[in-house]
Amino acid sequence: MLKTFYEGGMGLTTEKQAVVFDFGNEYTKVGYAGEPAPRSILPTELRCPETGRIQRVFDAVTFDEKYDLLVEFIHTLYFRHLLVSPKDRRVIIVESVLCPTTLRNMLAKIFFMHFEVSSLLFVPSHVVSLSTLGVNTALVVDMGATETVVIPVFENVAVLHAWQAQPLGSFAVKRQITDMLKKYESPELFRTRDCVIPATRVKVEKTEPQEASETSAEAGVPEGYEELEEREEDFNYITEKHIEDIKVRTCFVTSLARVQKAEEGNPCPPPPNVDYLIGRSSRIVNISGEIRENAYNVLFEQDGDHISVPTMILDAISKCPVDMRKPLAENVLLIGGTAMATGMRARICEELKSLVVSPQYCDKLKVRTFKFHTPPAKENFAAWLGAAIYGASDIVSTRSLSKEAYLRDHQVPDWVSLIHNVFHDGTKRSL
Repeated sequence: MLKTFYEGGMGLTTEKQAVVFDFGNEYTKVGYAGEPAPRSILPTELRCPETGRIQRVFDAVTFDEKYDLLVEFIHTLYFRHLLVSPKDRRVIIVESVLCPTTLRNMLAKIFFMHFEVSSLLFVPSHVVSLSTLGVNTALVVDMGATETVVIPVFENVAVLHAWQAQPLGSFAVKRQITDMLKKYESPELFRTRDCVIPATRVKVEKTEPQEASETSAEAGVPEGYEELEEREEDFNYITEKHIEDIKVRTCFVTSLARVQKAEEGNPCPPPPNVDYLIGRSSRIVNISGEIRENAYNVLFEQDGDHISVPTMILDAISKCPVDMRKPLAENVLLIGGTAMATGMRARICEELKSLVVSPQYCDKLKVRTFKFHTPPAKENFAAWLGAAIYGASDIVSTRSLSKEAYLRDHQVPDWVSLIHNVFHDGTKRSL
């Protein structure tokens, strides 16, 4: 738990490992610098003391509400999961380049004023992810919960004028699953606490013969199934947690060839259906093969502006200088929880090879080869691991914002602000 290093070549000092936070909209990763994996990966949510309902921290509407939730959530991380005093350790926060300034200032105020940490370091997720591979150039595609962000990184410098971002992530896939349940199952709906979904046919284990089977047969319900009744005590509603579990356990990314055959009117046989158990009851929802196969297609279907995840990658490459395009195309790195879906990397590679020869890109982009990196960790905490590597070096002591500096200026240096955009000699940079 201690690291040693020389300062100025004059003496040897010891310092405890820094704490690394990666706050996501859906999940938060927390652990210590220099370790190969986070100590905890947990949902970014808390139980509201007023209503008693589980609430996402970043879904708070007002500034004060979000501030209070963050204070309580970070307190839980320190004293329930890490079991350390925040005053004894430096802090590293993984952030997106597009992170709002108000959120950065809020986190700095919480850590310095409430938890009295000694220093704070914000590191960009797209840049630090490359340290896990030992490369300096890559096209980093962060597929998170709410959006997908594509930022080219060349020689450890983010090419910001080529960034791409669209609301294509885990939430979009879950909305697609909910809509497909409405389409493929019974049209009757019932309302739940988290979302509205169809009253699906559920498989039940009957202990004795019932006369209702004749009625079910007349209604077109298969034998062994019955219509789901709206009785809350039977856990017969599907919440957002169930939709997330269905997405992770049953759905996958299908190949481009199967999608093209379906569009031509000659679809391939669907994958087998899956029975999904709801709660602790014996009721089982039947997830059709069409839902399992087509849930992730929302990430690859072009919208009215002809934008999808593959087109975002090609647009980011085409906006870079010509000498950067080939190295970026041959060093694509997928990070984020959505990138962990089965078949995601293969489908993106097929889409890129198909689009690059289409009339939309064949003239402005001459790259034909795309290569993908395999990070040494799971995609959902690859950025956290990169920050943990940074935290094990002397960067955490030389580049961090100290508590004294924050109390003096009451602001966090930001790359978008010309006040902090200066050279080492103090002269300001010009645009």
